[in-house]
Amino acid sequence: MTVAGNGDPRHACVAVFSLGVYRLRGLRAALGAERLVLRPRDSQAGRIDAVAGWGHKPTADGARAYAARHGLPYLALEDGFLRSVGLGRRDPPLSLVVDDVGIYYDARQPSRLEALLARADASDPLLDAELLERARRCRERIVEAELSKYNASSTRTALPSDDPRPIVLVADQTRNDASVAQGLADATTFHRMLEAARQRHPGHRVVVKVHPEVSSGRKRGYLADRARSLGVELWAGRATPVALLRRTSHAYVCTSQLGFDALLAGVPVTCFGAPFYAGWGLTTDERRIPRRGRPRSLEQLVAATLLLYPIYLHPLSGERCDAEQVIEHLALQREQFASNARAFFCFGFSRWKRPFVRRYLGGPDSEVRFVASCSEAVRKGASASSTLVAWGSRRPAELSELAARIGAEVWRMEDGFLRSVRLGSELTPPGSLVLDSRGIYYDPRAASDLETSLQTESFTPAELERAARLRSRIVEHGLSKYNAATPGALRTRARTDQPVAFVPGQVEDDASVTLGSPHVRSNEALLRAVRQARPGWHVLYKPHPDVVIGNRRGHVEPGGARLWDELVEDASVAACLAVADEVHTMTSLVGFEALLRGITVVTWGQPFYCGWGLTRDMHPPERRGRRLSVDELVAAALIRYPRYYSFRAHAFCSPEDFVDELVRLRDRRAAWLDRAPWLLRRAHSLGVSVREWGAALARSERG
Repeated sequence: MTVAGNGDPRHACVAVFSLGVYRLRGLRAALGAERLVLRPRDSQAGRIDAVAGWGHKPTADGARAYAARHGLPYLALEDGFLRSVGLGRRDPPLSLVVDDVGIYYDARQPSRLEALLARADASDPLLDAELLERARRCRERIVEAELSKYNASSTRTALPSDDPRPIVLVADQTRNDASVAQGLADATTFHRMLEAARQRHPGHRVVVKVHPEVSSGRKRGYLADRARSLGVELWAGRATPVALLRRTSHAYVCTSQLGFDALLAGVPVTCFGAPFYAGWGLTTDERRIPRRGRPRSLEQLVAATLLLYPIYLHPLSGERCDAEQVIEHLALQREQFASNARAFFCFGFSRWKRPFVRRYLGGPDSEVRFVASCSEAVRKGASASSTLVAWGSRRPAELSELAARIGAEVWRMEDGFLRSVRLGSELTPPGSLVLDSRGIYYDPRAASDLETSLQTESFTPAELERAARLRSRIVEHGLSKYNAATPGALRTRARTDQPVAFVPGQVEDDASVTLGSPHVRSNEALLRAVRQARPGWHVLYKPHPDVVIGNRRGHVEPGGARLWDELVEDASVAACLAVADEVHTMTSLVGFEALLRGITVVTWGQPFYCGWGLTRDMHPPERRGRRLSVDELVAAALIRYPRYYSFRAHAFCSPEDFVDELVRLRDRRAAWLDRAPWLLRRAHSLGVSVREWGAALARSERG
């Protein structure tokens, strides 16, 4: 056995006896195991280093028996204290406990967590000032973001009625849960706890918080019938525990994690059972635990419970990560849920877009309805509290009229600037979207949320440092809006003293061209303008991928005039930028990508990134004029403005995590292409699916 940096046990080969546990995402990383073996025979015990099972529950009896029979360590697994957004397999745990001593909720014997808190020698990690400062920051962030074990609660603070009296909160639990009996409590303990709360707080408002699984009807609790008989208020609302605790003057618990949440929020706690946080001088304890007694500060409890004891798994990669990464991930979900807490009426969305639109607008308090017309929206209940959503610049007059009539807000939705590994025209869902309440970034006729941010908002030093790091990662990995793993390579002639003007083609009927480039509106016109402006330069032209595969308009015939020196279809945008001295564009996002790399950009239209002193603008927009740095542009355009979503993790994600996911997806696709036959590689470079390629091949054979 080896021990990881935070004291958790690691083993090379671990036996698992439950199929559900075996399939648990990130289990091997959590265990530090090279190999997992499902239900090994007794004859295989010599090759097993440890046995893992789910806590001390009856379902793990087989695992514990096998470990005892063969003298192997038993590793008790359990969800961590910051588990996930929701319940069930769709939301696998983002933190796990791996305990080779006991398990935290079983007070009948020590656990690794208890050993951490009871330690009293000079090497006690809970004396580390840096660790305690880290614990303080984590605790404050958890309370600020209203996080708990599960985080799909309502973002609305619809708490018990407007009774002004201070609340004394009594936490019910699910009947026969292992943490109750193993936490030295039973049904009578809950009844005594409720009676004590009533007697000790006369004049207060005693509220029994019903467990979510009880209020959903899946399980039974201990206190509902008793509370009703006593006339005590029951609360089964969907607000977060922290939102409820903000109005609580005292919390009573048996072994519920609500008591730990209350400590984090600064609420006094009385324990009638023996939860992991009792016995350290932070709670009033009705039951004494002889093994515990060393006083600990709240930051020491947090450091042990949230930083040293659990193992955290990155929500996208499934690999180990720091607690802070999971905290920020969960906080991001809560932030997006709060933004989405409304009824959305989505106009004119094609059916293939609807599933991902629901994801981006989802949340416990959101309602998404797709409608074909304004009259249908009104029939289905659109009102002043609703938000009307349209794709890009479509149906502006119709929506504006309805919004004015009912007093609703209008949001424009569009792909973000780091989108996917394949093209949108191939029905690939976007990994980032923008939602704009003023206009849309590619329409310079009116200020968008992005333009307003760039024109009026300031950026903190921390934001600019983050933007610089993000920009560096994007450049390092050669990322762009679309990141298809193309097998072709750039075949540019050996560099001489002739400078290179890179011209990225665009889809000519795209709204960014028709609305954002009033003077130069076609690829041919752009190429002619560049030829005239840069005589003697080597013009490198890359048609838009959608145009190359025939999905969109924009094909250019060279004709009599030589519009380019080199035509590139297969090579990546990053490869073209690597040899470019200047980028000339109407409104292409490639101009933005060139700015990230420090390349001179000449704009012939009015893209969102022009007018800020970073580009040479042939037709500068009138409203803009503020001088910005590249990192201020990045902070607004890539951090503040878009939303990012991981379809692998079924969750919103940060731009940094999305960059890592794009790289993984692209490289995995590239590895597949390297092994694929030539015909399939060629099909991929043309944007053709295997099924489409097979059908085309069959048609050609029939012909």
